[in-house]
Amino acid sequence: MPRVTRRPSNSVNDRPGRLRLLLRRGWRLLRPAGWTGVAILLLLGGAAALHMLLPSGAPGGSLATLRERVGNATAALGLRVDTIVIEGRANTPEPLLRAALGISKGDPILGFSLDAARRNVEKLSWVDQATIERRLPDTVVVQLVERRPFAIWQNQGRFVLIDRDGQTVTNEDVAQFRQLPLVVGTGAPGAATPLIDALMTHPALMARTVAAVRVGERRWNLQLRGGMSVLLPEGHEAEAIDRLMALQQDHALLDRPLEVVDLRLPDRLVLRPRAEPAADPATKKPT
Repeated sequence: MPRVTRRPSNSVNDRPGRLRLLLRRGWRLLRPAGWTGVAILLLLGGAAALHMLLPSGAPGGSLATLRERVGNATAALGLRVDTIVIEGRANTPEPLLRAALGISKGDPILGFSLDAARRNVEKLSWVDQATIERRLPDTVVVQLVERRPFAIWQNQGRFVLIDRDGQTVTNEDVAQFRQLPLVVGTGAPGAATPLIDALMTHPALMARTVAAVRVGERRWNLQLRGGMSVLLPEGHEAEAIDRLMALQQDHALLDRPLEVVDLRLPDRLVLRPRAEPAADPATKKPT
């Protein structure tokens, strides 16, 4: 008795069956549009057939040429970009976004690669993720998820915005975000999030903090308003900040004339008083 074998569903021989299914579904969608819908269906079906029959190793130019031909053919039937909808944009400059998108009003709506457009948009510094889709016959929708600036990083005289992951967002218009925490020094972006999260649990301390300075890429010093420096232990910043605020509540430590509060040792507190300004000899009273 002859053996009966089934071809794998993803084999090359099954592609005509997949194409017939695609055409059948397309006919149900486009039938109300009359002969224009039929023409569009034939063009799309032909493009899909050529795409499936192209070898997987076909050079990118072959697919780009096919896309251009299909785009030009369908544009003659009215499938052109008329509206570009942008959602989720807050800080990304719109001219840069449109330039990266590379799509203009009047372009064939099937004549560009969605994937290539998405990759170009995601190269913009403000953009974390992008989704781009066509809504036939004439609309392109761009949905953005932007990076959220978390802090300002100062290093070697330059100021840039960073996100929670320590990634650079932008170095432009940083002054607009001056309300964000300032971190200073080499290695600060990658270590800033736990420290800032700990400071945010104590708004009174956050309000006093001018900058957090990374020391030796190991630990932090807090520079407070009035010139006080708070030295924090490596890896135990949250505990030290809790301890500092307990001392403030019990002894008003931060209101005293101190230059340094050293919390690096868990079992002791080292304080350095602020130096008194030297008296001006010209103002010294005669004895």
